Amino acid sequence: MHDDVIRVNSENVVRPKGEIMVVYFSSISNNTHRFMQKLDLPNQRIPYDLEEQLNVNQDYILITPTYAGGGTITAGAVPKQVIKFLNNETNRSYCRGVIASGNTNFGDTYAIAGPIISKKLQVPLLYQFELLGTEHDVKEIRKIIKDFWQE
Repeated sequence: MHDDVIRVNSENVVRPKGEIMVVYFSSISNNTHRFMQKLDLPNQRIPYDLEEQLNVNQDYILITPTYAGGGTITAGAVPKQVIKFLNNETNRSYCRGVIASGNTNFGDTYAIAGPIISKKLQVPLLYQFELLGTEHDVKEIRKIIKDFWQE
């Protein structure tokens, strides 16, 4: 993971309250959607169609794939749909943490959408996983989210 992201133990981190909620984006490949099915936590999906809008009025953790070209190329790493969702001030205000997927073949830009969002929103980067994730990733993320949440 990247060294300059917000960590859970930072003093300024606001922990989520209320019911657990994961907001995620998945492209038409449905890789993140399949991961979410394995995760089996309450969730809402950011629409693929840029004309549609999702409005969230509760604390949530964001899970997003990364689209980056590798090397030092980070332009386009955060999907346009996620940017549109987070450009809504209310949606942005309820984000409490981010988890990103990526492909280790892209080296330094592996799952870079997570660190980009963490820095921009000042929320912790909770986890990064490759592509569809493994059963280990599913167990780790479930534990991380439940431990991070305040009931």
